[in-house]
Amino acid sequence: MFYHLFAPLANTEVFGYNLFNVFQYVTFRSIAAFITAIFFSIVLGPKFIKMLKKHQAVESINEYVPISHKEKEGTPTMGGLIVICSILLSVLLWNNLVNSYILIMIITTIWLGATGFLDDYLKNFLKAKRGLIAKYKLLSQITLGLLIALALYYGSHDPSSITEINLPFFKDSAIQLKFLFIPFVIFMVTATSNAVNLTDGLDGLAGGTVAIAALGLGIMAYIKGNFVLAEYLNLGFIQNAGELTVFIAALIGTLLGFLWYNVKPAQIILGDTGSLSLGGILAVLAVLLREEIFFAIIGGVFVVEALSTIIQRYYFKYTRSKTGTGKRVFLCAPIHHHYELKGISEEKIVIRFWIVAALLVGVGLATLKLR
Repeated sequence: MFYHLFAPLANTEVFGYNLFNVFQYVTFRSIAAFITAIFFSIVLGPKFIKMLKKHQAVESINEYVPISHKEKEGTPTMGGLIVICSILLSVLLWNNLVNSYILIMIITTIWLGATGFLDDYLKNFLKAKRGLIAKYKLLSQITLGLLIALALYYGSHDPSSITEINLPFFKDSAIQLKFLFIPFVIFMVTATSNAVNLTDGLDGLAGGTVAIAALGLGIMAYIKGNFVLAEYLNLGFIQNAGELTVFIAALIGTLLGFLWYNVKPAQIILGDTGSLSLGGILAVLAVLLREEIFFAIIGGVFVVEALSTIIQRYYFKYTRSKTGTGKRVFLCAPIHHHYELKGISEEKIVIRFWIVAALLVGVGLATLKLR
């Protein structure tokens, strides 16, 4: 809103100064979006916590997680409502809302947020133990991925530039997916949203790791949206990418504000409303920036969390079919529960995962000079 109101007045002088000129700049609007998003998260937090408690939308603990999680029972869930509202309000205030990439990000946020909300609503309000049936959740993710892939592929003047995956460790190297781009985008959206959902098992874990990964994507968006920097670092300039920096700043600010209430002991939990939408947001950002492999590096925590669950499940099934008794690789999956059962405190696991996430962002950004 502010961009559309004030950017056209960039050359209008007020008391001899071009006060409205700053609204043209991505840097100014990114800082403003970051501050605004923190404010919205912190202000909305208590209101949503009170509302969810009133309607008994609280966490119920299943038998597959460590016994220590029993203390979390009764904590309000569906905290993703805070995240989605804060992101969208900040984006509406500070982004260029006719930018096609921002429209895609808004649709992604609302679509997966609604999918997660329906799952949480069925579980917490209607007390349906399974929530949204897995195949319907998967169908929603696949449909969104398909729509985004088709929009990018057929909406581009040069589809070959959209369907490239850049290789971080090699100069002027990319993989051309061609028509495989469409199933690849579907895989990215589905896999990442579910991986972040799996990561959301400890207080502050998903929120902190998503914010750190988003920082890496934000730096990449700023560089790729700046012609001079993109040319200097031998990265492909993407005209719409700069505007994504403002969106990502709003995302990071929102998550920092949400962590005010989400760190241990959590006053509210993300729920599927938040984790599914956050995972999808990261995946779509990576696709728009054409940096899917870079994202696999900086989002390595999500990759490991998902792989630990897959390995555990299929190894258990395999050993049960061979010996009649299922065996486990980990004490419990996802892997953060394994470390809990090893006797490491929840706070220490979360902070160590944040440190690993920050290290991976550093590794990913270091590859920029290798190009």
